[in-house]
Amino acid sequence: MKKDFSPTLLDFGNLHIYLARHFGFCYGVENAIEISFRIVEENPGKRIFLLSEMIHNQQVNVDLQEKGIVFLQDTYGKQLIPFDSLTANDIVITPAFGTTLETEKILKTIGIRTEQYDTTCPFVEKVWNRSAQIAEKKYSIVVHGKPQHEETRATFSHAAATAPAIIVTDMNEAKLLATYIKGEKAAEDFYKDFAGQYSEGFDVLKDLEHIGVVNQTTMLASDTQAIADFLKETMIGRYGKSGKNISEYFADTRDTLCYATNDNQSAVSAMLNTKADLAIVVGGYNSSNTSHLVELCEEKLATYFIRGAEKILSAEEILHYDFHKKQEKLTKDYLPYNRPIKILMTSGASCPDALVEGVISKLAGYFPDSASLEKVFSTV
Repeated sequence: MKKDFSPTLLDFGNLHIYLARHFGFCYGVENAIEISFRIVEENPGKRIFLLSEMIHNQQVNVDLQEKGIVFLQDTYGKQLIPFDSLTANDIVITPAFGTTLETEKILKTIGIRTEQYDTTCPFVEKVWNRSAQIAEKKYSIVVHGKPQHEETRATFSHAAATAPAIIVTDMNEAKLLATYIKGEKAAEDFYKDFAGQYSEGFDVLKDLEHIGVVNQTTMLASDTQAIADFLKETMIGRYGKSGKNISEYFADTRDTLCYATNDNQSAVSAMLNTKADLAIVVGGYNSSNTSHLVELCEEKLATYFIRGAEKILSAEEILHYDFHKKQEKLTKDYLPYNRPIKILMTSGASCPDALVEGVISKLAGYFPDSASLEKVFSTV
């Protein structure tokens, strides 16, 4: 069926908010949070740990900590609590991002049953399974992702266990990789150019002859597809005259793109066809998928990336995050004087709907004659 990605209009009178058709929690995130809260309820008195942040949303992680869950690592894998302080009686929850095989081995050696408390997103596991499938056919794995992101580290670990693997961060790195596929750069330079991004024993002279591209599910789906298409054309240019079918040296992995991430991004792209004054994106500042939604919006209009309603200081001032510079900034007169003001709004996959509702409520409060939230929501 054809999907409708047009935004939903919330008409408050002098304020029009166009809410993306798909936004906020995806199935994987919602499922992981529900499982975590259930684990706490079912295990009173037990020590319960999370390997790292459940998702990249400050409020959700605070809620989990208030329930008594303790984080073992920070979002970059830095150890906060030593593994050797754990016992077989402790519970360790694997977050929605998944974890590395190396970490799993450590926990199992202690006697912790990792499989019983695993909340890894099914779509992340789908990427791992697809990697294993093409690895059996002797393809090397190219992972499109951010090397320091928890999910990328986990996907790379699973991929490298079955095949040679390498991480490419963006199209520029894909183009750099292409120079090695085509033999344009000296093989020894590869290990400097991709330091820390290739699996142990990676042989640049033979391990780039058969490849497949998989992704960190929170990356822009269009970017992953563009990188896959580019590398496919590179492989055709390198091996196309051999008489072999393209599938013999390039694996089709389009089915590893996460539908939820893709739908959120498609909804934003469709929303941007609506003429508006500004866009507001709600979500965690270290959330990869949210930052990509911000990127899409920034291409068209002034965009403000906020954690929640508390960042809207008044009708004149907003404190928002510049993810390019990794810092918050204060902007004055962010709301225009024309009426009605038209705002596009969406949120990342790790953002609870309540935070979005809070932002809408605060903005509507600046317009005394606006319709009530209850009335507006009842009409959509």
